[in-house]
Amino acid sequence: MRIKRNLSSTLINNLYKGKVLLVFGARRVGKTDLVKKIAEEQGGSYYNCELPRSQEILSVMNTDAIEELIGNKKLVVLDEAQAIRDIGLKIKIIHDTYPEVQIIATGSSAFELRSSTSEPLTGRSRLYNLYPLSFREVADHTDFAEAYGMLEKMLRYGLYPEVFLKTGQEQKEEIINITSNYLYKDILTYGQLKRPEILNEILKLLAFQIGSEISMNEISNKTNTNVHTIKRYLDLLEKTFVITSLNSFSRNLRNEIGKSKKYYFIDPGIRNALINNFNVFSLRNDIGQLWENFCVLERIKKNEHERRFVNAYFWRTYDQKEIDYIEEIDGKLYAFEFKWNESKGKAPKQFMEAYPGSEYKVISKHNFAEFI
Repeated sequence: MRIKRNLSSTLINNLYKGKVLLVFGARRVGKTDLVKKIAEEQGGSYYNCELPRSQEILSVMNTDAIEELIGNKKLVVLDEAQAIRDIGLKIKIIHDTYPEVQIIATGSSAFELRSSTSEPLTGRSRLYNLYPLSFREVADHTDFAEAYGMLEKMLRYGLYPEVFLKTGQEQKEEIINITSNYLYKDILTYGQLKRPEILNEILKLLAFQIGSEISMNEISNKTNTNVHTIKRYLDLLEKTFVITSLNSFSRNLRNEIGKSKKYYFIDPGIRNALINNFNVFSLRNDIGQLWENFCVLERIKKNEHERRFVNAYFWRTYDQKEIDYIEEIDGKLYAFEFKWNESKGKAPKQFMEAYPGSEYKVISKHNFAEFI
C-alpha cells in the first residue's frame, strides 16, 4: 500500500520553472519513493548518489560526464546528494549549462547539503522538507474516521511510512531498527563528533522533557559535557531532522521568559523507541507530552504542505503562566494550548492584555482536525 504524499503535487507543480528543487528530510521518511515516482511519471533519470557508479559519474564534471548524466532526459533526480563532494557547485554547472533540464536533489543531511548548495545555488533553488506521514495524508488515503481510530497507534509508534504500514510486533521492530541504524548516520558521517555516544544521552534527556524548557546547564551536568558541545550536538540533531525546536516569545512583559527553547521529536515513535516505552495509553503517564509533540509536528507538516511561512514560538512567564504554541502571521498572534481530553480553556490574562487582538484556542483529540 502506498500513501500519496502531499509534497508530490507541490513538487510537480513547480517543475520546469527555472529552479533546482531541493528536498530535505530524515532517512526513511519516503524521499526516495517520492522522487523515484516523480522521475518515473515524468520520464526522468534517477541516481542514488550513495552508489559508486553515481559517484563516479558526478566526480568529473566535464561535457561527456554531464551528457552521460542527462542523456536525452529533461528531469534528473539526485537522491542523497550530500554524498557527492562539492555537489552544490556541480548542480550549478548543470543548471547553468542546461537550463531546460529540471534537477531535483534530496538530502537527509541538511547541514551538509545546504552548506554545499546555499552559495552556488543562491537564487536558483527552492527548498522543501519531507516529514514522516501526516495524519491528513493517512485520512486522505482512507477517511477521517479510520485515521482517527489509529490515533493511539500514531502516538505510540509514529508515522514513518515503513513503520505505520506494519502491524503488531513488526511496527516495534521497524521503529527500533530505524532508531538504532539510521538516526545518527549522517551526523556520524559529516559531523566529525568527538563523543558520538553523547547523542543518545542527550536525546533520552529530551524525551522526558517534551513541552518543557530545556536547561543546557542541566544537560551539561548530566552528560558531563560542556554547554558549547551540547549546543552543537543539538544543532546537528535538528539539521538531520531528528528533533525540532521552538524559541520563546518575549516582547512586552517584564517577567516573560526569553532566549529559551523547547524541543520536539520529528516522530513520536523515535521518542518512544529511545526510552523503550510503547505501552498502551491506559498504562502511560506521558499522554500529554505525546499529544503536544504530535500537534506541533502535524502543524509543521501542514505549514510545509501549504507553504505557510510563519514565525512559531511558545510563551511562558516566570510565574508559570504559559502557552504551548504561538504562530505570528502578518503581525497577529494565534495562540494554542494542547490538551488530550479537554477542549475548553481560557488564555492567560497577562498574555491577552499584553497582546490585544490575539486569538486563543485549546486543541484536543476532539477538535484537532482543522488545526492540522
